[in-house]
Amino acid sequence: MTFETISPPVTNPVSVRKVLIVDDHPAFRYGMVRLLKQLGGFEVSGEAGDGMTALEIFRRTKPDIVLMDISLPGCDGVELTKMMLSEEPGLTVLVVSMYDESNYALRALRAGAKGYLRKDESITELGTALQRISSHGLYVSQRFSDRLVFKAIHSGEDLGDSYLRMLSDRELEVFRAIGQGLGTREIAERLCLSIKTIETHRAHIKRKLRAEDSNEVVKLARDLQNLKESA
Repeated sequence: MTFETISPPVTNPVSVRKVLIVDDHPAFRYGMVRLLKQLGGFEVSGEAGDGMTALEIFRRTKPDIVLMDISLPGCDGVELTKMMLSEEPGLTVLVVSMYDESNYALRALRAGAKGYLRKDESITELGTALQRISSHGLYVSQRFSDRLVFKAIHSGEDLGDSYLRMLSDRELEVFRAIGQGLGTREIAERLCLSIKTIETHRAHIKRKLRAEDSNEVVKLARDLQNLKESA
């Protein structure tokens, strides 16, 4: 996302909405704080770089909006969205992610998020998304909207989708990491989970995908990774 200076959109000066920024990159959080100040009508109530810290700040500050990343240490953004909404059903979540996949957008929306943007979307689009979801609407960028419509029409036709539908959100994180060539210990460190937990997830993935052994799981994960990169 480009952090350029822009003219602030028209906002309601009476209603200032508290925003919690959840992202594991400090530079991105810093940029988001600057952008929200430029947009006007928003007040940053806190920042967090991992799931546990985000939950603590969320419970303490009671934000109106959460800007949520997908990939976080300890708890991915989709699961974190579910947890927060279970405690505060009126919360508004906008997922801002590096992942250019409609599968992630679908999972986020199904978890209760009100919008999904990539991090490289223009700041103008971020402002539009915040205004829309602040008015109790939904917002997905045009390129994701087109893909979601196509997916709704042709659901289940693609190899990657058939795999992803079988896996839980956490299993998907592990499966994606396997496809990127990470071992069990590396995945555990990335997700801030125990090695035993990752091994359990790998066993569930193997069973759900009906793979003969761990080597076949790795092959399937790498095939899917290559499929996404070439799409």
